Amino acid sequence: MPFVVSFVGKSESGKTTLLEELVAELKRRGYRIATIKHSHEDVETDTPGKDSWRMARAGSDVVALSSPHRLAYSRKVEDDIPLEQLVTLLGDADIVLAEGFKGGRAPKIEVHRKEQGEGLLFPPNRLFAVVSDEPMKVAIPEYRPGDIAGIAGLIEQAFISRDTEEEVMVTVNDAPAYLKPYVEEVYSRVLMAITSTLKGVGDMRKVEVIFRRRVREKREVRR
Repeated sequence: MPFVVSFVGKSESGKTTLLEELVAELKRRGYRIATIKHSHEDVETDTPGKDSWRMARAGSDVVALSSPHRLAYSRKVEDDIPLEQLVTLLGDADIVLAEGFKGGRAPKIEVHRKEQGEGLLFPPNRLFAVVSDEPMKVAIPEYRPGDIAGIAGLIEQAFISRDTEEEVMVTVNDAPAYLKPYVEEVYSRVLMAITSTLKGVGDMRKVEVIFRRRVREKREVRR
């Protein structure tokens, strides 16, 4: 499971520019990076007139476009999907940099600009760090917008020093299913207990279980 950190702040505070520079720095350090942004507006992922756009306009609930070097995927949803579920769709990344997702559980770094007024959106005890062009005098790590190496170092250290956690991700019909904390704990304990008793199992860092339900055709009974 990747380390996820969410960048929050007022609109036009410089979050996207900061993320762009952080991606380049963390890639330079050898990490696999995924990024994701939350938008309150409808998202268009294709060009009008193109084949996949035509399929979506015709009513297709899921549209995927595959090439030798890139995969694009679009699916209709009824409501906002929690960041924790979206991470499962992002592939094999070490670190996920998210923009927005104020209600998510991931550690948050708030980006602040002096000209946007005093005060932060979040109290300091709910933040991982602050990036500001003015001193905020808070009891958490504080960085200037240009200190990309420092911010990347904080994220890198958090990624490296994470305590070992048992996490369970469940997908049903290829869609992620959100597990409440106590349900996730039950899944984790049962799976680990059963798997650990199997012959030849060593250090379990990742366990994958695939369950497919097949409906058999009913045969006509001849009399």
